[in-house]
This record gives sequence, structure tokens and C-alpha cells, in this order.
Amino acid sequence: MNSLDRTTSELRLNRAELTRLFGDGLEFDKPMAQFTSFRTGGPAALFLRARTGEEAAHAVLQAQRLGLPFFLLGGGSNLLVSDLGYDGLVIKMDVRGLSCVDTTTIECGAGEDLMALVRYAAGQGLNGMEFAAGIWGTVGGAIYGNAGAFGGEIGDVVVDLTLISQDGKITTVDRDYCRFGYRDSYLKASHEIVVSARLRLQPGDPAAIEKKIEEILELRVAKHPDQLTAGCFFKNIPDPKEPYGKLPAGRLLEQIGAKQLSVGGAKVFERHANIIINTGTASAADICALAALMKQKVKERFGIELQEEVIKLGTFK
Repeated sequence: MNSLDRTTSELRLNRAELTRLFGDGLEFDKPMAQFTSFRTGGPAALFLRARTGEEAAHAVLQAQRLGLPFFLLGGGSNLLVSDLGYDGLVIKMDVRGLSCVDTTTIECGAGEDLMALVRYAAGQGLNGMEFAAGIWGTVGGAIYGNAGAFGGEIGDVVVDLTLISQDGKITTVDRDYCRFGYRDSYLKASHEIVVSARLRLQPGDPAAIEKKIEEILELRVAKHPDQLTAGCFFKNIPDPKEPYGKLPAGRLLEQIGAKQLSVGGAKVFERHANIIINTGTASAADICALAALMKQKVKERFGIELQEEVIKLGTFK
């Protein structure tokens, strides 16, 4: 019995009834590999694109009413989907839009590509988003995980957010509500869905902003692979003695010889010990097993338990 059969039998609903409840855009047994940067994973039993906050809220309400598990999908850049897939509803947030509210504030849909926001801010002569140049994913996903690099984090520039709660209510909250931390926010605990955000930046010289963006992109090209990957797999470790207050997980992984490690079609990138790549044949299980081996070796050598940045969806052994 496949994941869709299990879901519909448990709910005692057929496809026609599910389509009536969620709308004609509902898809069944949707392959998920195409939506992740690892390009691995099985199908979602149910899949729905939400292009407005109201559509997403309706989907959440219906899922809650049916007792159906659901997951918000952004850009898929930080996601590892189980080879067995996901026995629930995946809501793909496609809320778009970029506009200036005033001379320093940008309003942005959660489904916008993060790089589109970086370029838009630069075009408006606003600095404060350059750190995100080259980070793959959506604005909503970046806020959810407080994405950052080069000493900057998106939580630093958030003014307020429009969210959908687990019971389908749409609310607006300020940045303090999010309790941003290192690669973290309260949204990970509350499981609220970002619909849109307002970000406050600083006026700057457009040429200087563009120059900084290009410099960061060049650094990323030199350090990061042009392959199937989620970028850095593990979080850096808080340490006030280190630059930006973080001990790079890659430094520890380098010292335990992580660059020589591989499992199946998954291997550690030869130029960065904190990056796992799919060589083209990796399963999600391969990637998960390789990550577990890396964690084990760091724990044995340094007594430090590495924490994943990557989110796992579905059942893993």
C-alpha cells in the first residue's frame, strides 16, 4: 500500500472528496526530489501550491480538521525528504511580490527567491541584505531558519511578519515575537507559516552594494560546489572567541578527515568538510547515514554534538 492509499484510507476519503476539500490544485503522490536541492526523496501523498495567504490558511484549516499532517515547503534548499516520501500534505508557499513600503522598508512575499530580494534591495539602493547573496531558497524559509552568512542574519532586518497559525488564523507579529537565534526562530517551535515580511534596510551607494554582492558570490563559487547539495549540513558552534562568535563546524570536520568520507552516492565535498553532495546516485538514506558518521566522529574526537541545519521530512531509520 503506497503513502496515498494509507492517507486516504485512514481518512476514509477518496481523491474526489480530497479535491473538493482542498481545491482543484491538489496533487497526489507528488515526487518531491524536484523540490529539494539534494534532488532526493520519495513522493508526498498530497501536494498543494498556495499563491495567497488565504489559500494557505484554507489548506491548514482543512488539514487540521481532518487530522492530516502537513508541512510547509519553501525553496527546498535546507530539506532532506525520506526515500519513503511523506505521508501527509505538503503546502508549497508561492506567495510572491516585492515592493517598497517607504524609503527603507521592503515588503516581500514568503515565496520570493532570497536572491531576488537581494537584487531588489540593491536596485533600490538599500544595503543590509548583501550577506544573503548566493543563498538558495525562499524568503519565508530564510526567516524560519534565520538564515545568515558573513556576520549577517535575516532576523536582524525583519520589522514584522504576516503569519498563519496552526489553526489557520492569519496574524501580524513584530520581530521580537520570532525570538531569532543562531539559525533558529520561535517559528520552528510554533510551526507558524510565513506569508509575507517587511524588512528595514539602510540607504547606501548602489555601486558599493553591487560590488559587495559580487564579492560574496565569488567567495561562494570558490568554496561551494555547483552540485546537488544543501550547503552547510551542520550549524556552527557558538564561541565568543571566534570571528562572528561561531566556531566553524567545518574546522572540526576537517580535523576528523571528513573530506575522505562517503556513503553510497553521498560524499563530503573535497573543498568544504561541512558540505555533503549527492554525486548523482545518492538516496536520502545515504545522505542521512553519512551525516550520522560525521557527527559520530566529531563527538568521539572533540566531545561536541553537531546540530543539523538541514530539516528531515518523513521517516528515517
